[in-house]
Formats: sequence, C-alpha cells, structure tokens
Amino acid sequence: MTPDELLSSTSASIGSLGSAFYFAPETLAVGKELGLDGFRWYFLGRGGVLGDVESPVVNAAFAYFSPALVEKMWSSAKAKMAPRDAGHRYHHCAADFGRVKFSNVAGLEAFNAAAEKVIAAVDRDGLSLFAGIAAEPLVDDAPGRAMQLVAVLREFRGSAHLVAVLASGLRAKQAHFIKRPADVKTFGYDEAEVDPTTAEMAAAIEAAEVLTDKLVRPAFAILSPEEANALAAGVEGMKAALG
Repeated sequence: MTPDELLSSTSASIGSLGSAFYFAPETLAVGKELGLDGFRWYFLGRGGVLGDVESPVVNAAFAYFSPALVEKMWSSAKAKMAPRDAGHRYHHCAADFGRVKFSNVAGLEAFNAAAEKVIAAVDRDGLSLFAGIAAEPLVDDAPGRAMQLVAVLREFRGSAHLVAVLASGLRAKQAHFIKRPADVKTFGYDEAEVDPTTAEMAAAIEAAEVLTDKLVRPAFAILSPEEANALAAGVEGMKAALG
C-alpha cells in the first residue's frame, strides 16, 4: 500500500473515528459529573491540552467556530475545572470509549505501533492542537490506546488542514460554511453570516484538500507496506466495530 493509497483509504474514517467519543453517552456522563454540559465538556476537554489560555487561543486552534461561541463555552467551562485537568480526563474518555467498543477488534497492537510511528514522525510546527494532544500520555491496553491514537491522528490532519485552508486563500469560517452548511448555527453563526460559495471558493477548498494530503504524507510515508496495511486494517476494524 502506497502512502497515497493509505491516505485515500483511511483519512475520512480517521476523521469520524477520532471524534466518535466526543458526545458518546459515557463521555457526556463524565462531563455531567464534573458539572459540565456536553458542549462545554467538548470545548474544555478537547482544548484543555492547550493549557489555561484565553479563548482567542482556543479559537485559533479550533478555527471553525464563532469566536463568540468559543468565548462563552471556554470561559464558563474553565471556571469549573482547570483546562489541563480537563484535557487529561478527556483523553481518558477516549480510552474508555475504545475499551468498550474495540475490545474484540483484531490487530490493534500492530495498528498502534504503526500509528505511533506516524505520530512520532510529524513536524509539529504550526500544529498547536495536534501537538497538545500528541503530548498526552497513552494508556497501556490496546483498545484504549488505539482510540487515543485515532484521536491524535484526527487532530494531525485537522491541524494540517487548517494550515492548508488558510494557504489556499480561504478563511476558516468560509471553509466551514462550504463543508458543513447544515451546521452553521451549531457552530455559533447566524445564517446571515454565511458567505455565498463562489466558484473560486469551491476551487480553493479542493486545493486545500490536496495540500492537506501533501502536508501529512511525509509522516505516513515512513511506514513500510506491512505497517501501512496494519494501520489501514486497524482503521477498518474499528470502523466496523462502530457499525
């Protein structure tokens, strides 16, 4: 399996798998115990790896949300829990999710080894959210570790894609409107704020996807064909386990 084949076959699945625990009932239950609703727990847990920062820092890393929504969620959430503690706990929610969902998935040890090799090869410059979660300790058991690694890989492509979006001449808000037109309000925007998609904008978002692949390819290219197959097989196994 070539690096391009690996990216083509796994990128979308890693994106959906890596976020699968965010609003899972088990994750929401942990947030509730901490006095945080689902959205505040998501912002504080995912952004907590950045530290006790101000909301514009989180907004710069998340990018696609309305700054006003980020400020509201982040500031009210961190008043109840230290961000770094939340980041650690959220990462353990990923592990807990993996233990429940992936205990019967074969080949996770090989997947984990390949995923860790990719992550170790990433140049972290400019990829703040990825760098933060990649620094979090991993659990020892294979299913929990696999879910944590998928979450890290998701942030790798997501952070690289944000760089690619900006380099392609789009604002993050515009990219969000193009890719998630049904989620405008969920991300804190009013329908009136939506920029009509032009042919140039559509071309730019396509260029951003190509550039994203270019940015992440070197880290995946270090895998041997056997390691690439193991990573792809692990992704497919986890995807099947989630149905």
